[in-house]
Amino acid sequence: MQKLYTASTINDFVLDELYETLRLYQHGAFSVACPECHVGPGELCLARRAVHRARRRAYRAKLEAVELVPLLAAA
Repeated sequence: MQKLYTASTINDFVLDELYETLRLYQHGAFSVACPECHVGPGELCLARRAVHRARRRAYRAKLEAVELVPLLAAA
């Protein structure tokens, strides 16, 4: 019998690989520590297949603190 793949099983694999790649290179929300589960930058949150909302907020706050225009003008 042929195994049927549902959208959920395919998406789970893709999401796991995406999070692993982001974690490995510390991109996106994985570039900051998670204030909710207290893992450091570059580590997965303890919640499986999820990034805590507080971690995403901390990443967005970090982005707002960076002044891109002066950095580009200095080059």
